[in-house]
Amino acid sequence: MFSAHRTILGLAIAGFVGVSGISPAHAADGSELTLYRSDDASLYASSGDGNIDGGYAVVREQRALMLTAGTHDVVIGDLPTSLDAEALALGFPGGDAKVLSQRLLLAQGQSAALTGLTGHTVEVLGSSGQPLASGTLLRAGDGLLIRDSAGNTTLVTSYAGVRTTGTDFPSGSSLSLRIDASRSGSANAVLSYPTSGLGWRAAYVAILQPGNTCRMQFESHASIANRSGRDWKDSKLTLIAGEPNFAKASAPRPMMMKAARVMASAEAMPEQSTLADYRSYTLPGAIDLPDGSVSQVPLYATRTMDCERTALFESGNSYQPPQPVLNEDLNQDSGNAIISTLKLRAFDSLPAGYLRVLTADKNGTPQFIGEGRINDTPKGSDASITLGTAFDLRAERTRTHFSVDKAGRTLDEAFRIVVSNAGDSPRTVTVREHPNRWRQWTLASSSIKPSQQTTDTLEFKLEVPANGKATLDYAVHYSWTANDQPQ
Repeated sequence: MFSAHRTILGLAIAGFVGVSGISPAHAADGSELTLYRSDDASLYASSGDGNIDGGYAVVREQRALMLTAGTHDVVIGDLPTSLDAEALALGFPGGDAKVLSQRLLLAQGQSAALTGLTGHTVEVLGSSGQPLASGTLLRAGDGLLIRDSAGNTTLVTSYAGVRTTGTDFPSGSSLSLRIDASRSGSANAVLSYPTSGLGWRAAYVAILQPGNTCRMQFESHASIANRSGRDWKDSKLTLIAGEPNFAKASAPRPMMMKAARVMASAEAMPEQSTLADYRSYTLPGAIDLPDGSVSQVPLYATRTMDCERTALFESGNSYQPPQPVLNEDLNQDSGNAIISTLKLRAFDSLPAGYLRVLTADKNGTPQFIGEGRINDTPKGSDASITLGTAFDLRAERTRTHFSVDKAGRTLDEAFRIVVSNAGDSPRTVTVREHPNRWRQWTLASSSIKPSQQTTDTLEFKLEVPANGKATLDYAVHYSWTANDQPQ
């Protein structure tokens, strides 16, 4: 029962002026929803504070309409609170009727829940529970407009509650339609519309396996958020991965969140296919999406796969200046922190989402060690995330030589990097350097052979013993032409 407070009581009884009256159209379970990926954090937040302007879905649902031959009005209720009114479309596959006009009744303010009852049979109650009016709810706003079985209407502006039969209390917006029907009786209609308040993103969990090699158990789910203002029952879902362009923005109302995980066997995985420039995942079974919830469904079966962990010390970046930089103060970054990273190769197309990484402690309990975002990753491509700062590793970087020969148009520079390991196990640390004084350079010398060398990057693998140190010395020689000579 819905309760509200009104200060004025007014009962107006008159014949309802309409074309042929208003007939309700009830929502049918088994809607088809196409959800697009959204990274809007408010959709997945555990609290409902503030407005939510995120998520996008296209809904196709069956509606059973009771028609009367000729022109008359029909109300379709229980629509989301935030949808694209300009993209609403209703069709009759059997050709029983056609839509002459339509009007969206928005769910706003205190009457938002009552708007979803438009077209339903209700009983309006007074403060002591006494009935004030009963019949079909025609309008909810500044008072309730009720039509009884005799065709008369009652405007109730002060009431304590509204009661309706059935287990569900519809909510959201309503659609008022003027329809020209060829015959009387029940007819099936298909209603489609885009709405916000619905979205999804990938959620990955990697549990690192014990041992010297990097192996992990990899779980992949889709997190599906519903803040559309209504429940969805027994719905067929298709998830779209990719980034279509959206020209409009909408703002669904915030709701408190509930959490649920939809379990599925390894055999019941989504069917994946190509959709234009995007990727689609059609879920194998119908699921429920309660309003104000975040549900999880499997994307791929859990598997064990190889990975690569790296302890990275990086200085500078790959920026290239428009002319040689002769200022000695460049590249003075002494460094300190060493970053732990994780890289994996996509066994299939991985939609964008967040990867949480766990590893077992000495008691065998999985513990969180880092989280990062994975972008859309095609099959066979690499995905990398930063886990955090390595606690037991440190690096010190100092310049050991610098000289410039302007007449000869050359510059020589050398560095020493000392990596210390306070841990009880030996570690391999990747040192990544960027010779970025000028694009023409050569590696003049190094105490360790580089593991990788590109036009703007040098990488070295340092084996650092437990409770020990390792040292890298290297020198770079730059040269340029007269046309490139700095002024």
